[in-house]
Amino acid sequence: MISSGYTNAQESVDKILAVVGRNRIILQSELEAQVLQAKQQDPKFDDSMKCYILQQMIMQKLMLEQAERDSVLVSDDDVEGQLDNRIRYFTQMYGSKERLEQLSGKTIYQMKEEFRESIKEQMTAEKMQNQILEPVKITPAEVEAFYKKIPTDSLPFFPATVEVGQIVVDPPVSPEMNDYARQKLEGIRKEIVDGGKNFETMAGIYSEDPGSKDNGGKYEGVTRTGPWAAEFVTATFKLQNGDVSPVVKTKFGFHIIKMLQRKGDEADIAHILIRPKVTTSDFNKALFTLDSIRQTLVSNKMSFQEAVGRFSTDEAAKRTGGMIADPTTGVSELDMTKLDPAMVMLLDTLSPGKYSAPHIFITDAHEQSCRIVFLHSRTTPHKANMKDDYNRIMEVALAQKKQMRLQQWVTSKLPTYYLKIDPHYQACNALKAWKTSTESGK
Repeated sequence: MISSGYTNAQESVDKILAVVGRNRIILQSELEAQVLQAKQQDPKFDDSMKCYILQQMIMQKLMLEQAERDSVLVSDDDVEGQLDNRIRYFTQMYGSKERLEQLSGKTIYQMKEEFRESIKEQMTAEKMQNQILEPVKITPAEVEAFYKKIPTDSLPFFPATVEVGQIVVDPPVSPEMNDYARQKLEGIRKEIVDGGKNFETMAGIYSEDPGSKDNGGKYEGVTRTGPWAAEFVTATFKLQNGDVSPVVKTKFGFHIIKMLQRKGDEADIAHILIRPKVTTSDFNKALFTLDSIRQTLVSNKMSFQEAVGRFSTDEAAKRTGGMIADPTTGVSELDMTKLDPAMVMLLDTLSPGKYSAPHIFITDAHEQSCRIVFLHSRTTPHKANMKDDYNRIMEVALAQKKQMRLQQWVTSKLPTYYLKIDPHYQACNALKAWKTSTESGK
């Protein structure tokens, strides 16, 4: 039951909307905060959906209660990692940690402490729910039965999609251009270390890293993991505050690094990047290599996946067999309407199973490289069907099956918990099936 320490005056300031178990409460202010966030993410959101959000908040409390019963825990390290990821996301959004602290009116430490408990609760609830749903699988027969139950006039209409792969070969840089880039950076370093030139000013003038050039070469929160090249990380964490590294070579080019502030396994740094110049001759060598690879593929002497593994210089592509995936979903079926016009024009010249001619293209990092493109499959705009859309239909059917399993779990477990919901919300459709009680669970 709620402690008698809650006075009527306190409840009028921040009303208690639900109590789960003996001491897990949901406040009006917490619901309103989630509603505000939902409105910011979806302008079409209206207050009629408050009931659904409250239901999800109650569900999280139920998961926490069950996790306590089943001794399901998340480690402090996992929580800290999630907090770091969140701070990193907002730091990138606002440009720097200083800017984030200025706008929030709190230090990074204060923000972490403020969100630590809620993040831990969220992670624990998700872990508990995953344990409940992990055994849920679906068979092809169940997918087909699910599809047959959908009225024909209710079948969704899908746009044209393609499955596309690519083999990327970066132009090899000549030894002469490598030497020139290194010597140029050695000269810049000498001006800084021996000549007293300001590192950040020199980064603004000379660095060829578009992500940091305009910020004096600065990066905050560099860690031993993440997107950083291994050689870059090794050199960084050898430095003390104020030190400038020797010239370091990575796949991106040549760097010098200045340690601004070392904070355990995190570091704020500035760096200057000089990239060796790629000549027309270098591009021609890459295109020639790709032409040879294409001839091997066309003559069926090697599979596409094998060629990716042996020849592609794109390490990320090797993990997907060369197939391009949607970065938000990880799905390899790409909506044609969301592809860039250059790729659409290229694919219009190919039929499934065919390879493009070698060509120069612009990478996601806005650099030039060389590739051949493989069109694995193509669908035309169509109504959903089992032949073209099995994976999509399976995902929906599996999600429905998991939702039913979760509802069954709630039905079976709810009588064993204390649950009290504010009378104003008891009439919600989302909560009608959840019997409220003023007595403790069994």
